[in-house]
Amino acid sequence: MVTIHDTPSGATFAVKIHPRAKKNAITGELGDALKLSLTTPPIEGRANQACIEFIANLLKVQCSSVSIASGQNSRRKVIRIIGLSADETRRRLGI
Repeated sequence: MVTIHDTPSGATFAVKIHPRAKKNAITGELGDALKLSLTTPPIEGRANQACIEFIANLLKVQCSSVSIASGQNSRRKVIRIIGLSADETRRRLGI
């Protein structure tokens, strides 16, 4: 089950990125992380930006509200959402 934590400014959760996929999508869960497929390659931070944009669209928040808290150079990342509680994040993700 994906673990979403409340923080003073919002919520955080882990994702596992699969770059160079056929389409951008949530493809399941891996341990406590949400599995994401992204079409962009992991070159020059493009996959990180695509991850931020995909999650912002999914949660219906501005891109500036989404950041990568850790894992900039890894497939496993911790995503920080400013302004949403863990419960609201879970509801918007549908998990």
